[in-house]
Amino acid sequence: MNDKVPMLEEGYRALEAELKNLKGVERPAVVQAIEEARAHGDLSENAEYHAAKEKQGHIEGRIMELEGKISRAQVIDPTSLNSETIVFGATVTMLDEDDEEVVYQIVGADEGDVKVGRISYQSPIARALIGKRVEDEVEVRAPGGERYYEITKIEFK
Repeated sequence: MNDKVPMLEEGYRALEAELKNLKGVERPAVVQAIEEARAHGDLSENAEYHAAKEKQGHIEGRIMELEGKISRAQVIDPTSLNSETIVFGATVTMLDEDDEEVVYQIVGADEGDVKVGRISYQSPIARALIGKRVEDEVEVRAPGGERYYEITKIEFK
């Protein structure tokens, strides 16, 4: 699992902010909750103690996950790229089957948000687009069925 994890600067900063919050706010709060629950006596039937311990486990797991992603991060600045083909970080403008314009930016796994036009490089559509050029036609097999697109523009912004 030493593979680099590609992401944009914005995604990297978001992971760092979440990690800082978990370590500086969430972790101390759950430790305090455990101490308070311990003070109530018998731990075997203390629901507050068990809930706090479970939350602590989730927090510690997420901290480890974030530290791993941050240590393997390969931050990519799309503005520094200049490619004739679609690569990570590219913003792709396409026409769908109904001649409707669709715009997606290919981003890291944790950065995807289709509602704002950002798709993970691991998604079916991004995998179909990577390596393609302007005027190429792309067939995407997705859970909702097959879709066809024609690439009209590739930008790095």
